Amino acid sequence: MGLLDGKVAFITGAARGQGRSHAVHLAKEGACIIAVDICADIASNGYPMASRDELAETATLVESVGGKIVTAVADVRDFAGLKSALDAGVEQFGRLDIVCANAGIATMAFRELTIEEELEMWTDVIDVNLTGALHTAKAAIPHIVAGGRGGSIVFTSSTAGLKGFGGSQAGGLGYAASKHGIVGLMRTLANALAPQSIRVNTVHPTAVNTMMAVNPAMTAFLENYPGGGPHLKNPMPVGLLEPEDISHAVAFLVSDAAQYITGVTLPVDAGFCNKL
Repeated sequence: MGLLDGKVAFITGAARGQGRSHAVHLAKEGACIIAVDICADIASNGYPMASRDELAETATLVESVGGKIVTAVADVRDFAGLKSALDAGVEQFGRLDIVCANAGIATMAFRELTIEEELEMWTDVIDVNLTGALHTAKAAIPHIVAGGRGGSIVFTSSTAGLKGFGGSQAGGLGYAASKHGIVGLMRTLANALAPQSIRVNTVHPTAVNTMMAVNPAMTAFLENYPGGGPHLKNPMPVGLLEPEDISHAVAFLVSDAAQYITGVTLPVDAGFCNKL
């Protein structure tokens, strides 16, 4: 018996990293998975996005633990395409209970940028991280409401969604603004959806061992961040968390063990937010 037997989870950004980890972890707990990813690069982003092969690998990993999964290529910036992918998954599995709005980018850079480059970074990161989170919720909520069983939505924010850091370039500013914005989205939806027993929360990871955190552009940014060094280190003796560390927190939040937890900003950060 798993914590999530019989439930269906919708996960964005599922081709690798935290999204893949959530898909596998929730499948181990008995959930069927609807997984989407953009599987295409975004020009302003400083690292490659996931591929179709990586999304297929997520499906293989879910199936290897006995889970059922449907996948689709979908861009969270495109509401119609995202909704179509989710609707098809719900049609196959017959219900929706859990949403992990995980898709996100971090368009950090450490070089001189034109204002046009900065504004492109700002637009892309806001569109993916914040508007994409809204699109995910708006596509999913009618399905959860229709089930009449309640449900759970978890938005992936960041320590940058609770504290003010990210530099002065528009990419970093957009990242912090989008992750703070997700908190406002979560808190408002938590109030609005509480009468239907739909719980809404955010998780706030410190740096996680994924492509977003481990790429040359991000490394250069962090090495040159004003006040860096000890200022950006976790108080607990760990440099990077693993995606599975976040998945454990997500699995708890979406389970019946957390049936009365809503409107919560949950740091999974080795003490990072408490220190700053």
